Amino acid sequence: MPYSVPEAELEFSAIRAQGPGGQHVNKASTAVQLRFNVLASALPEQVKARLLALPDGRISTDGVVIIKAQGTRSQEKNKAEALARLHELIALAEHVPRTRKPTRPTYGSKLRRLAGKAQRAEVKAGRAKIGS
Repeated sequence: MPYSVPEAELEFSAIRAQGPGGQHVNKASTAVQLRFNVLASALPEQVKARLLALPDGRISTDGVVIIKAQGTRSQEKNKAEALARLHELIALAEHVPRTRKPTRPTYGSKLRRLAGKAQRAEVKAGRAKIGS
């Protein structure tokens, strides 16, 4: 069940975009930076823990997710893109990994492994010097 993040927990700031764009990029602040404090959010504790454990460069050490969106010339579209990326990140953290049940090798797989080892030993024994 996907969690929706309340608007009050999000902090948007308009910044100037990088890259080409001529005079427009120097005048308009169309890029959006989204800041989301994971520790102060209303997400469940398990989701918070998995979100903070993700190996993602957008998550700082103090638990703040910083997402910068500057793909379009529209501030509203960039805001929607940043929000979509945050929802993707939270959906990734919501997924509970299945626990691995330890299993034992089957009798047949043990026999196949030993047969392979015996065959390899024969090949290597055939390389030995004769008469020693």
